Amino acid sequence: MEFKDYYQTLGVEPTAGEAELKTAYRRLARKYHPDVSKEPGAEERFKAISEAYEVLRDPEKRAAYDQLRARGYRPGEEFRPPPDFGGFDGQGFRFEGDFGSGFSDFFESLFGGRGFRGRGPAPPGDTRAKLAIPLELAHAGGRQRIEVDGRTLDVTVPAGIGQGQVIRLAGQGRGGGSLLLEVHYRPHADFEVDGRNILYTLPLAPWEAALGATVSVPTLGGPVDLKVPPGSDTGRKLRLRGRGLPGRAGQPAGDQIVELEVHVPSARSEEQKALYRRMAEAFSFDPRKG
Repeated sequence: MEFKDYYQTLGVEPTAGEAELKTAYRRLARKYHPDVSKEPGAEERFKAISEAYEVLRDPEKRAAYDQLRARGYRPGEEFRPPPDFGGFDGQGFRFEGDFGSGFSDFFESLFGGRGFRGRGPAPPGDTRAKLAIPLELAHAGGRQRIEVDGRTLDVTVPAGIGQGQVIRLAGQGRGGGSLLLEVHYRPHADFEVDGRNILYTLPLAPWEAALGATVSVPTLGGPVDLKVPPGSDTGRKLRLRGRGLPGRAGQPAGDQIVELEVHVPSARSEEQKALYRRMAEAFSFDPRKG
């Protein structure tokens, strides 16, 4: 298998912070999402971008990857995990695999636990695995098909299932035990998750922020109209109640938290530059005061 440079995939420097990683991922994910992109190889590029972000956004995974990368591996060169690299699972046990993630063998060799258990039959008892699901499936519930040891299984995913919760499939593990699937959310191009809340950044034009506007906002349940109050600024957060992940076991449904982000258009024509000059004259505004 080939060594992957996740920083190169996202087009960022190894010193990139959380905000820079998030911006790079969102920009590339929107560009190459297979539902909207018509570029050749968009689906594979989208998978590579998602895999890179999955590693670099997690401090523990990123630290383990950085230690490996510091050994001088180059993108595309033949790679085998060195004997002194013990893998990573983040939970105190190694998983048999990572079903439904679509991540590469390189990712699996480092973070999925494959290749570190040694040869020979697995001991009897429960078998643990990770099940990566899209946020839309976590929201609506449904079925996801996985391949386990050459068998095809249909897994029922309940609506509102949380990150880290376990789905037990009795009798489907090795040796007749149960198959325990720990749920993980795939990275999403638009949303992030905070408990049961969904986080979304809404780009706004300056006039929408200044004058107020009604803007269509995507949610996991479909688009809704959001009223942006006049005089809003970057960083302001608005709440769409009940638009997060559904409640389970007595827990209420989460909300969608919409953070506003004002984007200033570039002045390219003389007419646009003149408009900015008139604004400067009309407003006695200094953003550095106060």
